[in-house]
Amino acid sequence: MRILVVGGSGFLGSVLVRRAVAEGHETHATYRSRRPPAVPGVVAHALDLRDSAAIDRVVQATAPHVVVNASSGGADWDVTAEGAGRLAQAVAHHGARLVHVSSDAVFSGALPAYAERHAPDPVTPYGAAKAAAETAVRLLAPGAVVARTSLVIGDAGHPSEHERLVHGLVEGRPGTLWTDDVRCPVHVADLAAALCELAVGDGAGVVHLGGAQALSRYELGVLLAVRDGLDAGALRAGTRPSGPSVIRLVAGPETRRVVRTRLRGADEFLSSGHAGAARTGNRRHRQE
Repeated sequence: MRILVVGGSGFLGSVLVRRAVAEGHETHATYRSRRPPAVPGVVAHALDLRDSAAIDRVVQATAPHVVVNASSGGADWDVTAEGAGRLAQAVAHHGARLVHVSSDAVFSGALPAYAERHAPDPVTPYGAAKAAAETAVRLLAPGAVVARTSLVIGDAGHPSEHERLVHGLVEGRPGTLWTDDVRCPVHVADLAAALCELAVGDGAGVVHLGGAQALSRYELGVLLAVRDGLDAGALRAGTRPSGPSVIRLVAGPETRRVVRTRLRGADEFLSSGHAGAARTGNRRHRQE
């Protein structure tokens, strides 16, 4: 299968590219300003999602069977919202399949948990952009998969933004990790495997790819510090100035029907010989 990974130089995209190659797929990757890591057999293409003509040229030139949009434009509406729509339009025009990576930020946290059927109700600019992207993708490419995920965590050699934050806080950078900001962290390797599975499958609609365990940013920070041999006691705990934000993604039958990849909880993928210390005094929020 020929796969085009949009955002192939990013944190998730670079892992997804390597996963696709390992599975034997012909793989292309796009980048905007930073070329993706050199991987034998992978062809890199410069692409700006604000440029409709460029999107069409890249999709036409690569002739992919499936496009996975793993790009991250943050709250930039032109990239995150409208760019996703431009890509969906081009993919549909050329008859390819689309897997669009979305976020739990499309939800407000007003409900105890969120299943695939729940409509987005974002409260942040980033969440609003991702929700608009979902609407555009589902309208322009009805056969697409919209894969919502949560905090994506890596390894010591390939750290995520949250991991870099934890290291900075331990080293003395000012800041606080919130105890009332709860998500379902997922390991980047697990997420990449699930996305590859969706890419070669034939499912459509919304799926949820959060990790199996919900916990706060502070609890996650403690686990990360313990894994990396840092002083977890140096982390400051606090509460969100704007109030609690608890967003639990639940994988229902819609997801289980098309995804067999097991998405581990943070306790498991961050486990170490000292993991028990991280549990002391911390309340765990496990999904039902």
